[in-house]
Amino acid sequence: MLSWIQSLGVAPNWLALAAAGIAVVSYCLGCFNGAVVVSRYILRNDIRGHGSGNAGLTNFYRVFGGPLTLAVILSDVVKAILAVLFAVFIASHISPALVPLAKYWAGTFCLLGHMYPCTFQFRGGKGILSGGAIAIMMGIDAGNPYSWCIPAVVWGGFIVLAAATRYVSLGSCWAGFSFPFATWFVYRNMPLLLLSVFVGGLILWKHRGNMVRIVKGTESKFTLHKKTQAAVPDQAEGQASVESAEKSAADTEEEDNA
Repeated sequence: MLSWIQSLGVAPNWLALAAAGIAVVSYCLGCFNGAVVVSRYILRNDIRGHGSGNAGLTNFYRVFGGPLTLAVILSDVVKAILAVLFAVFIASHISPALVPLAKYWAGTFCLLGHMYPCTFQFRGGKGILSGGAIAIMMGIDAGNPYSWCIPAVVWGGFIVLAAATRYVSLGSCWAGFSFPFATWFVYRNMPLLLLSVFVGGLILWKHRGNMVRIVKGTESKFTLHKKTQAAVPDQAEGQASVESAEKSAADTEEEDNA
C-alpha cells in the first residue's frame, strides 16, 4: 500500500491531513441520527426508550409511524451521500486515483458515526439504510465499468431475501457479508478490501442478536402494518411509560436495521 501511495506523487503529510479531515467530517455527519433527532427534539420522546431500544428506522416506524418516518429515511440517506461527496471533492483535488479509497474511507467513518454517535451516548442504529446509500455511491464510478455490481449485489440480495422471508435482518446480514466480495470483484484493491471487510463486519456484529434469533426461529417478520396506538410524547424526553404497543415491540424484539 505504501508503494502505491508513493506512486501517486502525493506528499504524505497532505495525504494524512486529507484522510483525517474526511474521517472527522464523515463521522460527524454519521452522528446525526435521524431516529434519535426526530424522536427527542420533535416528538420529545427518545426512541431508544421504546420498542427494541434500537435507534433505527424500523423501530421508529413501529413505535411512532406517521410521516416523520420519511424524515428519518432522508436524514440517514442524505448524510451518507454528503459524506461520500465530500470525500470525492477532497480526493479529486489531490489525485483522481484516490477517489475510490476516499469513498470507502468516508463510508466507513459515516457508519461508525451512525452506529456509535458520540452525540447520543454512542447508542445508534445498525447502519443498513446509510450503508445501502453508501453502496449505491460506490456504484457510481466512471473510472470502473463494473462498479454498478456493488449496489446490485448488496441491494439485490437484500431485496430478494427480505421479500422472500420477511426477515429484514437476513437481508441485512447478506448486505454485510457480500459487500467485501463485491468490492474485491470490482476493484481488486487490498486497502478497499480491508475497509469493506471492516464495514461488513460491523454490520454483521450489529445483527448478531438477529442471527441468533433466526437460527432459533424466534425472529419476528417484518410487516407494513402500522401500530394502532403510537407512543405518547413525554416532556421528560425518553422517560415515558411504555404503552401496550411498545411493550409488544419490545417482546418481539423486531429486526431494527437502519
